[in-house]
This record gives sequence, structure tokens and C-alpha cells, in this order.
Amino acid sequence: MCGIAGIVGGDCRTLVDPTHVRKMCAAIVYRGPDDEGIYTNGSVGLGMRRLSVIDVAGGQQPICNEDRTVWVVFNGEIYNFQLLRNELEQLGHIFHTHSDTEVIVHAYEQFGSECVKRLRGMFAFALYDFRRNKLLLARDRFGKKPLHYALKGGVLYFGSEIKSLFAVAPDLATIDQEALSQFFYYGYVPDPFTAFRTVRKLPPAHYLEFEGNSVRLREYWDLPQFCSTTLPEERCLEEMEATLESAVRMRLLSEVPLGGLLSGGVDSSTVVAMMARLSGRPVKTFTIGFKHADFDEAVHARSVAERFNTDHHELLVEADLWGTLEELTGILDEPFADSSVIPTYHVARMARKYVTVALSGDGGDELFAGYDSYLVHYRRRHLDLLPSSVAPAYHRLVYPHLPARMRSRKLAYNFVLNARDRFVNSKAVLQSYDEELSILSPEFLQSVSGSEPAADIARNYYDHAPAKDVVSRMQYTDIKTYLTGDVLTKVDRMSMACSLEIRSPLLDHVFAEQAVSLPLHLKIRNGNGKYLLRRLAEKLDVPARALNRPKQGFSLPLTHWMRSELRSEITAILLEARTLQRGYFRRSAVEKLLREHHVGDRDHSAGLWQLLVFELWHRNYLERPSRTAGVTVGEMQV
Repeated sequence: MCGIAGIVGGDCRTLVDPTHVRKMCAAIVYRGPDDEGIYTNGSVGLGMRRLSVIDVAGGQQPICNEDRTVWVVFNGEIYNFQLLRNELEQLGHIFHTHSDTEVIVHAYEQFGSECVKRLRGMFAFALYDFRRNKLLLARDRFGKKPLHYALKGGVLYFGSEIKSLFAVAPDLATIDQEALSQFFYYGYVPDPFTAFRTVRKLPPAHYLEFEGNSVRLREYWDLPQFCSTTLPEERCLEEMEATLESAVRMRLLSEVPLGGLLSGGVDSSTVVAMMARLSGRPVKTFTIGFKHADFDEAVHARSVAERFNTDHHELLVEADLWGTLEELTGILDEPFADSSVIPTYHVARMARKYVTVALSGDGGDELFAGYDSYLVHYRRRHLDLLPSSVAPAYHRLVYPHLPARMRSRKLAYNFVLNARDRFVNSKAVLQSYDEELSILSPEFLQSVSGSEPAADIARNYYDHAPAKDVVSRMQYTDIKTYLTGDVLTKVDRMSMACSLEIRSPLLDHVFAEQAVSLPLHLKIRNGNGKYLLRRLAEKLDVPARALNRPKQGFSLPLTHWMRSELRSEITAILLEARTLQRGYFRRSAVEKLLREHHVGDRDHSAGLWQLLVFELWHRNYLERPSRTAGVTVGEMQV
């Protein structure tokens, strides 16, 4: 696990200074504290920071082929590298290390850019081919590992994190108002956009070729047709168990201490149960809890730990989170409003004291229809029987006359929408469906008008999903947006901030293909999601207490904290002149949110948190000289 960065010129006249590449790597040193590797040759500069996990002694990067014409820097793990190595050796390739990184070099020699299709794992890599004068950037199928790039004056900059690019090209850091509009809608900036106008994320399951000043993006994989299998239930269960066992076994390979993150829910408990089956010693497990009982999952995690006799560790998180929030908003390159970033950071930091690698249960909700929202929208699917002409007429003639303070106003707005628009509209937090009630200022809304609405990103995935039913289309949309842009971004940034590698066996692409192919009745049954995954967990002897409890999610007790411990601080920040003078929000709307939340009229914790982290990102990332990139607000042209 590493952080990578580099500079490549579109023609041979560009000369890359190795100190620039080293500066890019220094910006993300926490991603790889064990080692640094730099290679420059004319117009090519590749760099990496290494967190040593496999071939600790001999896996230093960059790594090249036999005649030194192909070089690579790599972030991630290739779990089938031994099989690929055996195949490539039989084809005549000669290896000099035992690392998975070197497999990429020889796979590229043998299969070209399509070699990415042969890789099973999580990865982001940059490979330069001197014979063709071509740079290849590639990212894994679900986007577990990040990769950003920008093209400026015929030179392509790339890095695991955006701050690497700003370390040597601060003029790239111009705020993109359209991207901020997307943040206000989703709570994160979805791929391929970033908060900065000229910087892009390489989308998951894509590779980029840069050759002769030309950039080409190609998608190399997508999920198969949902609900396509016709196998009987017991056969599906057997195959799912075998595939998950294989996925977990692959992810137990490590030359450094390894453990599991345990929330006490179905997903992480199933992974830990499989780890216990395959491990010859007690699995190290880690969980966090809260004093607020509605959000405390520690007791459930403890029951799973006891069942499998794990070496269990717990941490109680208090409401005193200002120091952590200040630090994280200074690290994150973009505004990010998922409050579970805080507990994720704390559990990663605790786990890093004992292990270097940890397995997690990420992906279970998206693959097995575990989110409550799927069940809600599934129950409302009969509303699609309404004529398509009803919604426009209703929103034009009826809805504007409903009382502005009506509690069910949003429900009334959504009631006549079709399934897609009800689902997509539910994603909005600050970017209101009703501009009259919007917290965003008219000036900001005007600055982004005339462009495609942020909601069109989710609508496009929904419309083009390889699925027929409503729930499967929602799953596909979330996998392409929320899973990548929120869940996996959070896990990568928080774990890497602690120099911890997280592996997600449920997101093994072979297992995922199998999961989405299950018919809907094997995902949703009796009003609950994850039906077959729960059956597998039962088979692995996961305690019923962990399987039958209501879903809590890995989040903070914000509603309570914002009405008590955090109330005065949040109010002071959100109503401070420097916050309101930025021009993004209407003061009256901010005051209304605070007032209604504090007196208990409504729960505005999600919206208030989004406002808070956006303002702190401005202060701690944009306005301070960065501790890693040395970029100031003046240079960022905010």
C-alpha cells in the first residue's frame, strides 16, 4: 500500500526535475512512511511512498522490466499475483522480486493496456512505456484506491491525492463552482469531478493513456446484468460461501500484522467469521463505541468477538471532536460531509497501534440491498402507476400553495415523482428540491445555473443500469456514486492518514459479480435486505444478536451532540461573519436551520454538519498554508 505521484511531458523536450517528484511524494508521506522511490528520465518522473506489506525486503518501487523500458509505481494489492506470475514465467518473463508490483510490468508487456482486466485486487498505478512513449494510468474496478490527474501545457500531473499536484503546480488549484454544487447535493464530489476546475479523478474501472499530448480514457469493466442467475437458493449459497472464502483467503496474505474492523453488523461480522475459519490464531478485531446508546455498536461487536474468540480491542469516542475535525478538514482535499469519517479515523488509528493491515465489511449494503432506503423506495414503487403528466401539473398548480412550514412538504413534493426521481431526490441534503427553501444563496445558485444539474449524474447511472427492477437500479447507481465517492473515499483517506491498509473482501469483483446476479428475492425478503448474506452469516455461526438487530450505520450521534455538547461552537462558526461573507449561504436560512434543530422541531443534523465541514474545509485547507503542499489561499484563486 502506497501513495504514488508523478509528472510526464507530452514530448521529449520536457525535462522533469526529480526534486519536483520528491516534493509531490512528500505531500503524502503518511500514505507510505516506510520508503520512498523516485525515477526520472527526460520527460518522465515517477514517485511513490511505500507502506511495506508484501515482499518487505525486496519490493521497492519504481520497478522496471528486464531491459528497463517499462517502469511502474503502484498503490494497492494484487491478490492473484502468484497465479499471474506463474503464467508469465511460463511465457518467458523473468522476475527479480517477489512483489505483486512486478507482475504489473510483465502483464503489461504481455497483454498491453488490457492487462488491467487480469488483475484481481485494489489498485491505482502509473506505468510508462519508453518504447511507445506512453503513460498508462489505471484504477481498480470499484475505486478503492484513488488516482487524480491534471493536464497543463502539455504536461500531465498525477497523484494519489490532489495535494501532490498542488505541491508543484499550485495554479491548478482553482475552485470549481459546479463541483461545489455537486457537493451540496451529495455531500461529496462524485467522480470524475473534483473541487478544482482542472483536476479530475480517474473513474473506477477505467484506464487512461497519455501519448503525444493526447489523453484517452477507456472503461475496462462494468457490473454484469443484475438478477440474472436462475440457480436454486441452496446452490447460490454454496457458491457465495466458496467465493467469499477465496476472497478472504487472498486478503490474509501479509508479511506484517493483520486484523479486522468489527462493527457488529452483518457485513463485518461475516468477514470476521470467515477470517476466524481460515486463521490458525485468534483474529485481532477493532471496534469503537459511543456513550449514546442509539449509536453504540460496541456491545454487538463484543458478542461477535466472543463467539469467535478474537483478540478484541474497543475505543469509546467522546463528543470532544474539534481537534480531530480540524485535522481532518485540513487533510481532505475536498469538502466531505459524511460524519462517519470521524469514527472511521478513530478506529483506524486504534487498529494501527496493533496491525498494519485490516479487513473490513465495506460493500455489503450496496451489493445485497441492505440500505433502508431501498426498502422504502421498493414499497413505493406502485406510485409509478400514476400518469407521467401528473408530476409537472402537481408541482406547478398544487405544491406551491402548500404551507412553507409544512412538516411533510418534502414528502408531498416526492409523492408524485417516478421511482428514479424519488430516489435521486432523496440524495439531496443542502441543494434543495425547492429553491424557495434553499439554504444556498441566490448568487451561488445563479453562478451554476445553465449547467447540467448535479442530480443528472445519478439519473444517468439509474437510466443505464444493467437492471430491470427499481431496487437493482438503485444498487447500481449507489455503487457508481455513493460507494466510490463517499464510502471508499472515507475508508482510503482515514486509513491512509493512519498508515493503515484496509482490504474489502466483499468488494472482490468476482464475489461482487456473483452477488448482483442474485434474484431480488434472495436479497430482500420479509421486509429486510441482505437475505442470502444473512444466511451465509448464520452458516458461519455469527450470533443472532448481530444479524437480527436494526441497522445503525457507522455514524456519530450528531442530533444529540448538536443540541447539547456542540451547540454553541457550531452556532458560532456558522453565523460568524467570515462564514456568511463567502456568499454560499443565506443567513436567514442558516439561522432557521439552527433554531428548528435546537428546539427539536426538526432534525437538521445532516445539513448543519454539511455546512460545518464545508466552512472548516475552507479555513483549514484553503486558507492555511498547507502542512503538506505549501499552497495558500491566494494561490488557489478562491
